[in-house]
Amino acid sequence: MYEPIPPRPPQETMPTMYDLPSELVGESGLPDEFHCIQADLLSETCQPPNYSSEEILVASDLNLYYDPRHPLWYKRPDWYMVLGVPSATQQQDLRLSYVVWQEGIDPFLIVELLSPGTEQDDLGQRLREVNQPPTKWQVYEEILRVPYYVVYDRYENNLRAFRLTGTSYEAISLTENRFWLDKLELGLGLWQGTYQQTTGLWLRWYNTAGWILTLAERAEKERQRANRLAEYLRSQGVDPDNLS
Repeated sequence: MYEPIPPRPPQETMPTMYDLPSELVGESGLPDEFHCIQADLLSETCQPPNYSSEEILVASDLNLYYDPRHPLWYKRPDWYMVLGVPSATQQQDLRLSYVVWQEGIDPFLIVELLSPGTEQDDLGQRLREVNQPPTKWQVYEEILRVPYYVVYDRYENNLRAFRLTGTSYEAISLTENRFWLDKLELGLGLWQGTYQQTTGLWLRWYNTAGWILTLAERAEKERQRANRLAEYLRSQGVDPDNLS
């Protein structure tokens, strides 16, 4: 009796990140200085206590291929997070793009940083054009069903966040330009300060103790602690420089 051969899984038959373009020559909208610095701050302070580095992927301006029926369609979020997918630990394993049908897990949170001319697309105010790929909003809300979508407009200092409820996004009520994500045990909000020698209002992660420190801030905190200890020792007649 003839037994039909079962279809092969997408991981074996669909194009991989090595087959798909990671960039298009002449494409508009490549990141400016703000986009690069803001993405660095999000990545550096994204430290969920309940997820190890082997269980979370953060990416910025990494092509996101989302539809196996149209394998060349992609979006390029300014920053996004995927839970349950490890980051590469070896240079040769660094991703050229994120291909949903290969990875098997959709993003958990996406951040878009508004630029002049992108507001309608980022906020779902642009209709899909005939015979064109879906808009960002449609991809995030309807196809990938990303649980959280965040849009930050640095020109208006306006932070908007949306939670997927049922089949559509609903705006999250913000408190002092912040909101909390129980699943991550982290919050996301606007912070006024200086990062990479640039002062402004930045999107940054925080926990129950406050804003999560960057590497530079942790180093400065340790330096101040060492100075206080040295001052105390000197007040007790001890030279900290001659301690063995």
